[in-house]
Amino acid sequence: MNAPLPALRKPGIGDFDFLVGTWHVTNRRLVAPLTGCTEWDRFPGTVVCHGTLFGGAANLDEISFPTKGFSGLTLRLFDPVRAEWSLSWVSSRTGLLQPPVVGRFHDDGHGEFHGADTHEGTPVLCRFVWSRITSASAQWEQAFSTDGGQSWETNWTMDFRRTGKDAG
Repeated sequence: MNAPLPALRKPGIGDFDFLVGTWHVTNRRLVAPLTGCTEWDRFPGTVVCHGTLFGGAANLDEISFPTKGFSGLTLRLFDPVRAEWSLSWVSSRTGLLQPPVVGRFHDDGHGEFHGADTHEGTPVLCRFVWSRITSASAQWEQAFSTDGGQSWETNWTMDFRRTGKDAG
């Protein structure tokens, strides 16, 4: 079944439709998060978002990191009662689904999602931000907080660029 017509969509439904297709990704990941490190590792990735599911209320993508030797999968599900998304990540290295981050897109077009997690045994709040979304590009970033969200350390950014026939 196709996605509902825009006039029939509930707020939030289809928020991740922009991601459907294939993307080149430029990654920047902090070498040692939460240590004061300022050294960044830069590496490529390719994302394939497999389409809009549940009429825009679900989304699934796979990212491969060819120079790192692993891949990952993100499952996004929209809760219509709470009007928010849950985003869950799993790495091919572990096969373990990480705790979800939960949130929504704002009127200005950026999406913000938060959840509790751990990093190397340290409890953290985790924040994902989607921003600068166009038909041909987008940006994602991850940040950790160890002080209840008073301050954040961005530790991973991804710049997305559409590829091939998806580029428009």
